[in-house]
Amino acid sequence: MIAPESIQQVINRSDIVDVISQFLKLRKRGTNYIANCPFHNEKSPSFNVNPAKGIYKCFGCGKGGDVVSFVEEYEKFSFVEAIRWLANYYQIELNETEAPEEYKHHQQIEESLRIINEFAATYFQDIMAHNEEGQLIGGGYFRERGFRQDIIDQFRLGYCLDKWDGFVTEALSKGYSQELLEKAGLIKVRDGRPYDNYKGRVIFPIFSATGRILGFGARILKKTDHAPKYVNSPENELYVKNKVLYGLYQSRQSISKQDECFLVEGYTDVISLHQAGVTNVVASSGTSLTEGQLKLISNLTKNLTILYDGDAAGIKAAMRGLDMALAESFNVKLVLLPDGEDPDSFVQQSGAEAFKDYVAAHKRDVIGFRLEVGMAEAGNDPMKKSQLVNEIAETISKINKTEDFTLQQHYIRESATQLQIDEQGLINLVNKFIRERLQQEQRQQERKQAQDVPSEEPFAYVDEETGESIVIDVVQKDHREEWQLLRILLEYGDKPFKDAGTVAQLFFETIDLDLIENTLAKRMVTEYHEYWAQNHLLPDQKYFTSHIDRNIRQKAADLLHTHHVPSLNWHEKHRIEVLHGEQIYEEEIESTFAYFELKLLRRLLNENMKQMQQEKDVQKIVTLMKAHQSLKQREKELMTIVIIR
Repeated sequence: MIAPESIQQVINRSDIVDVISQFLKLRKRGTNYIANCPFHNEKSPSFNVNPAKGIYKCFGCGKGGDVVSFVEEYEKFSFVEAIRWLANYYQIELNETEAPEEYKHHQQIEESLRIINEFAATYFQDIMAHNEEGQLIGGGYFRERGFRQDIIDQFRLGYCLDKWDGFVTEALSKGYSQELLEKAGLIKVRDGRPYDNYKGRVIFPIFSATGRILGFGARILKKTDHAPKYVNSPENELYVKNKVLYGLYQSRQSISKQDECFLVEGYTDVISLHQAGVTNVVASSGTSLTEGQLKLISNLTKNLTILYDGDAAGIKAAMRGLDMALAESFNVKLVLLPDGEDPDSFVQQSGAEAFKDYVAAHKRDVIGFRLEVGMAEAGNDPMKKSQLVNEIAETISKINKTEDFTLQQHYIRESATQLQIDEQGLINLVNKFIRERLQQEQRQQERKQAQDVPSEEPFAYVDEETGESIVIDVVQKDHREEWQLLRILLEYGDKPFKDAGTVAQLFFETIDLDLIENTLAKRMVTEYHEYWAQNHLLPDQKYFTSHIDRNIRQKAADLLHTHHVPSLNWHEKHRIEVLHGEQIYEEEIESTFAYFELKLLRRLLNENMKQMQQEKDVQKIVTLMKAHQSLKQREKELMTIVIIR
């Protein structure tokens, strides 16, 4: 197990902007940074990073936390795996203690596929570097393709011996599980006997965005009618092909810096372009472009140029991804290479400069391209032309009308002119597709909401009049006052407050913890108090934003991330000082405490009113009325303190 002091060292050393910039294209806005959220589809950025507090928060989907939480969520790591990744990134040596057997077993299962893939990648590299067959056949193939040794090393290319059990024998002798080797796709088992799945093939490891091996692509070198040209890893817990892009790890920084991504089809296309100095390129690895793959690209840029062969197959492949890219608000262009050429062969023969010049000169507009190809196919056939009109209208409907209204209108006018149809009729058809899509999205949203289960237990109370047990769904109880109190405690707990000492002292002297209804809020407040009592000092914000419990980390980030910050223009341009945050924390504290007291007081007023309605004794009614007047007077006093939010 990793020692607590090592975990704290990693957290303290990690710069949240530095780390998240490895995955997303961040833009500075004031003192914070923004980006499109990687955890849900969105057109406008709602993902905020606060470097001062070391937290992130998406105001669209609600996800938030610290740097560890981000790596966990993005890479689907456990807490320990995220700490290890950050330690490796910052070259921090972890102090580890011997873990219990049960814990080690759990970790072994969780990390086994990653470990096996790393072992396999190293094995295949070693075979090609040091084995005679590997050097002659595997190395010979890559040399024939014109790949330099530094590029071979960068992409960790390898070779699997042309024998049935070369790899599996080595893997089993090292103690790797046959079941897991098969799950990873490295071996096959037939009649109870294991054999190498990549026999006689060159190996292309497929990386995650952070450089971990997710799976492999393997190309056969012998000509045969029976075996497929490429064999890829099967989908498993690590490798989900529609969420993977080949070359993303090697290209992500260049894509972000150049603000453009080239999309190609094959592994060798990516490698050849990298060798030529075109490093902002990824491959869909033979699959049709998917939303998951587009999401990976959109984290880095919204400018996408698709490069495909100029033959019929290449044109069809390009068409499949265009509508999806438009729907995701990409500025998408298409480049068709000359017939018989692919990016690999083109750049090898013509060189990097000629390639860049060709791409710049032949970038095609999406709608214009579809019109040209479609009209050539339709000719004078009215049925085919009608089908083309529908296809063009559906494509135009994918453009976000709110963000790209002018572009959508331009395409409608151009398409109506070239198709020789009524412009208003095309507008109506485009709107029809938009309505159908919105209706479908609404139905999906309604189904999702119907399936959502509250994360908290229901809150129950007994009605005093009927004796009936009433259950209130906590989803309807937002406990706003409680969360505001907790935010005050986390934000200003160590600040001085008048005669009370600190805000934390005032909190625990004033607030009865039994009145806090929300389970998570009560747990966080209790843990704050216990830390204070045991250590004789107050926990800092990182104690909660980097807490081992993901729910606490998430909530702490929610509470501490300020959504609205006064514009700098108010002071710099207009010389108007807008006080906020720590500048007015005492007023905010008084208001918040008063708000909480007001909530409790109104509960007492309701209870007092019920008692007056039920009471028969005149003297008791008079007493209750006096109490009611006293409570109402206190309510007026509190209302002058409370800041309406």
